[in-house]
Amino acid sequence: MKIDSHHHLWDLGVRDQSWITGEAMAPIRRNFLVEDLKQAIAGTGITKTVVVQTVADYAETPELLELADREDLIAGVVGWLDIDSPDAIKHLDTYQSSKGASYLKGIRDIAQDHPDSNYLARPQAIATVQELGRRGLAYDLLTKTPELKGAIEMVKQCPDVQFVLDHISKPYITKKEMQPWASLIKELASFENVVCKVSGMVTEANWNTWKVDDFIPYFEIIVDSFTPQRLMFGSDWPVANLAASYGELINLVESLSKNFSADEKSSFWAETATNAYKLAL
Repeated sequence: MKIDSHHHLWDLGVRDQSWITGEAMAPIRRNFLVEDLKQAIAGTGITKTVVVQTVADYAETPELLELADREDLIAGVVGWLDIDSPDAIKHLDTYQSSKGASYLKGIRDIAQDHPDSNYLARPQAIATVQELGRRGLAYDLLTKTPELKGAIEMVKQCPDVQFVLDHISKPYITKKEMQPWASLIKELASFENVVCKVSGMVTEANWNTWKVDDFIPYFEIIVDSFTPQRLMFGSDWPVANLAASYGELINLVESLSKNFSADEKSSFWAETATNAYKLAL
C-alpha cells in the first residue's frame, strides 16, 4: 500500500483560491477535482490519500468531509481552524457533527509567512491545539524557517498532540541555504510526537531546472533528524504541478529513499501516515 498524505482539491466555481495569482501560478489556476487526482495517480501505486485544506474558510472543511464520505480513495481530511480564535472549538464541534465527520483526522492553520512569526506560540493557539489532542486529532505544522521556533514552543506545550510537519518546513532550496533550518529541524524532531511529510520540495527548488541532487542535503537532514520511521510521502498535488508531474514526484522520492530497508519503506509509504492520522484502511 502507498498513501499520499498530502494533496489538495478545489473547484473555482465553488470558491476562489485567492493565493493563486500571477503568471507563474497560472498553470494551477483551474479546477482540480477528484477525477483529476485519480488520473494523476494512475500507475503510481498510490491507493489511499489524505486531502488537506487550502483556504481560511470554515465552509471548505465540511465539503471535504462529505467528499471523503463518498470517495473511497480519500482516507482522511486535514481541515482548517483559526487556532488563535476563542471560537475555534465551536467550529470544530460543527465539523464533528457534519456528514463524513469520521474522516476528520487533523487540523491545520496557516503559520507560514504569518506577520507574527511566533504565531504558533500564542496562548490561545496552544490551548486550541491541546484540545485537538484531547479529541484524538493531529495538527499539521505549516511553516517556513522563521516560524519553526514558534512551532517548537507549541510542541513543547502539547506533549499529548500528534504533530505532522508539512513540506519539511519549506527550506530555501533555490538558495542552497541550510541554516538555521537544519538546526531547528533537529530540535523539532527531538520531540517524538512529531512526524514529517516529505512533500512540497520541488516548488522550493528551481521549478524548471531542478535535479535530484538539489534535494539530497535536505533529505539527509530530515532522515537523520526524524529517522525513516517518522517520515511519510506527500505529493502536494496539484501545487507540485508547477515543477513536476505526479510521476516525476514519485520517481524523485523513490530515488531519495532507495537505501531505506523494506521496513523503512513500509513506514514511509503507508504506516507513518496511517498511525499519525489514525486512518481506517
